[in-house]
Amino acid sequence: MRRALPSLAALPVSVLLLASCAQPADQAAQEETPIGEGAVRDQLSIVTGGTTGVYFQIGGVLSTIIGDEIEGQSASAETTGASVENLRLLGNGEADMAIVQGDAAGQAFDGLADFENSPVESYALGVLYPNVFHTVALAATVEEQELSCFRDVLGTRYSVGAPGSGNAATTSAVFEALEMSMGDIEIEQLGYAETDTALRNDQLDAGSWVVGEGHAGLAELATTEDVALVPMCEDERSAITAGSSSYTEHTIPGGTYEGVDEDVETIAVWNSLVVGGDFNEDQAYDITAALFANVDAVLEAYAPAEDYLVPETILNSPVPVHPGAARFYEEQGVELPDELVADTGAQG
Repeated sequence: MRRALPSLAALPVSVLLLASCAQPADQAAQEETPIGEGAVRDQLSIVTGGTTGVYFQIGGVLSTIIGDEIEGQSASAETTGASVENLRLLGNGEADMAIVQGDAAGQAFDGLADFENSPVESYALGVLYPNVFHTVALAATVEEQELSCFRDVLGTRYSVGAPGSGNAATTSAVFEALEMSMGDIEIEQLGYAETDTALRNDQLDAGSWVVGEGHAGLAELATTEDVALVPMCEDERSAITAGSSSYTEHTIPGGTYEGVDEDVETIAVWNSLVVGGDFNEDQAYDITAALFANVDAVLEAYAPAEDYLVPETILNSPVPVHPGAARFYEEQGVELPDELVADTGAQG
């Protein structure tokens, strides 16, 4: 495989807070509960993303695994705006489990970017697969506007992703790493379906899709339109990966999408399954074990995860590993470094 595993993300040390004045009772109780000592939850809410995305598909499979494999428990996959919204829902107690991009999880833990002054503490049950940064345009636009490197999108009509999405958070981080001003671009904040429509109707020149390789919505667009992917040039990739260990260089193999025959160089970021600190330790262990016992079911929903859905991938977690999940990985012979071992003392 040409894909390199992303390097270990920098680990934060902040605690769960809300940006507004008083904290909800549920959140305050969560901070006072030692990690892993909350009550078992019989009905779990798994926050994911849009219905056409990989997050929602994997969330649906995970909910089935929980219902089938763990006695007395059930779960449901909820559609959301994805990573940033998911972490906020987790932080305020409106969700039990969340699928998120690693950069967003790290920012939330540190209280950076969208989480400035309102950090959200989460713990990993698993690291799933990488999201790949696709800069999508129609081939005619790429030729007409000479879009040969990512910086060439300056001056275009560009969608950075839906508000509250990991897509938007990663795009913002890329702009910052490349010292690009969004003031020099006609910015749109569109979800994937809206970006698809806007590209087709010549209302948009290009947009970011930070998604699993082979994303169904992007693949469908490529079957009906002459699509091109704008590469990140070497200096751009180097600047982005040097600025944050959340990102790694990545190659989209030619032929992944119809009409895109050459390899496309870009970056990628890991996706993680996370829970709050008060999530019950035994329940976390059972869910993590059930996930890895049923990897084939996950691969039916998203086959490209095959290269990544192994216990050792947890070493790429952007946040500490939940004690229940850590027990599972220890049984699998995976030794967690100190920075991924959760402090099991009282939070707050």
